[in-house]
Amino acid sequence: MLSNLLARLPGANAYRRKFLDNEDDNLFMGSFGSFAAAEAGAPPSKAVGYDNAQAATQLYSHQVYFYDYPALFWLGRSLEEGMTRIFDLGGHVGIKYYAFRRVLPYPDGLRWTVCDVPGVVRAGEALALQRDAAAQLGFTTAPAEASGCDVLYASGSLQYLPQRLSEILAALAVKPRRIVLNTTALHPDRTLYTLNSIGFAVCPYRIEHHDELMAQLKQAGYRRRDGWRNEGKPIEVPFVDGGDKAYYGGCCFDLAG
Repeated sequence: MLSNLLARLPGANAYRRKFLDNEDDNLFMGSFGSFAAAEAGAPPSKAVGYDNAQAATQLYSHQVYFYDYPALFWLGRSLEEGMTRIFDLGGHVGIKYYAFRRVLPYPDGLRWTVCDVPGVVRAGEALALQRDAAAQLGFTTAPAEASGCDVLYASGSLQYLPQRLSEILAALAVKPRRIVLNTTALHPDRTLYTLNSIGFAVCPYRIEHHDELMAQLKQAGYRRRDGWRNEGKPIEVPFVDGGDKAYYGGCCFDLAG
């Protein structure tokens, strides 16, 4: 499928080879009709998705990046307001818990729960024991455990999930008081499904229509507090119409009423 998508475009074959041989870069390729179609179109030469040993051990460092600061501000405000139950959707092995505890005063009663795929969760649990963090940092594979949390936090993860955020929220018995999204892949005109190479694996990837995502949150009963773009963090889908318009951004929404 990738060959068919790119065969007639100048320079596309060279880029396809770069995509398939990629080891270190964050690359994107192709346009598909749905998340499932993107997953089905992944090349067979690499693993698909994050549920593998390499994802748990070879990705990310536990530091604060420049693009973390908008979300860091709202999480800090949340803690000041007594919101101590954080549900970190797609939080890997707790990378933001470890990064942010260097600059935020975590309260004794903090409960930070990371939701991720089974292989990553197992690695996260082991790391939390090694770092003596298990009293505050827990793990789950079930998004439904976000029910009743104070803050639903998603940093760079919504784009990898087969479910939309609205579907996750609709399944919760008790909705979170606050939602903080950061480094979410967004597009000004439409939703775009593509493939993302993370080196050792290829992932189906949703670049969400900005206005549609905002509307989903409002329809779920939330009101917007803030919104931003993560300037300086690049994203582009070459050889796709409008692929140069994608960007990363975030927002803070509070449950209305």
